[in-house]
Amino acid sequence: MHKQGTAKTADHPTSTVDQRIRVWDPLVRIFHWTLMAAFATAFIVEDDILDLHVWAGYLVLTLIAVRLVWGIVGTSHARFTDFVRGPRTVLVYLGDALRRRAPRYLGHNPAGGAMVVALLIIVSATGLSGLALYGAQEFAGPLAGLMSDVSNHTAHRLEDVHAFCANFMLAMVIAHLAGVLFSSLEHRENLIGAMFTGYKRRND
Repeated sequence: MHKQGTAKTADHPTSTVDQRIRVWDPLVRIFHWTLMAAFATAFIVEDDILDLHVWAGYLVLTLIAVRLVWGIVGTSHARFTDFVRGPRTVLVYLGDALRRRAPRYLGHNPAGGAMVVALLIIVSATGLSGLALYGAQEFAGPLAGLMSDVSNHTAHRLEDVHAFCANFMLAMVIAHLAGVLFSSLEHRENLIGAMFTGYKRRND
């Protein structure tokens, strides 16, 4: 009996490492946490520390550009083709999730994929509107030549747009965190931890 137990252990290892698979590559993880830090910095300091706000915005836009490229040529779960689904698929998944019967995905599930796309669009709009505002009000930045002649009314409208985008982004981040928490509880896995380590458990 003792020999059979030993043989079974050798044939079917049960270590934590053997039960995990790397899903998120280093670039995706660095992008995720750096984008979060850069947006939080820009949002918190606003224009009280204008130089820091501006450079945080530049970092956000640079990160977005890198992520867009990586979404095409990156590792399998980083590519948009792995997680971008049509609206019908997303709605069906959300309905299944509310009924607690949604399937588990190694990468982003359809709702998570839709959230990634939404966040990329909104944070891009926030950064670009900030660049336009910086050019219109401070006559600085890469759009200064284009925006320096706009009226004060237009500059104030740009400020409203930039503020709206930033606040909308914050609301989406909160929704994103709620979705991550819900999915973590539903599938009994630490999705936040996975974005630090890159590893998730293998599919059941």
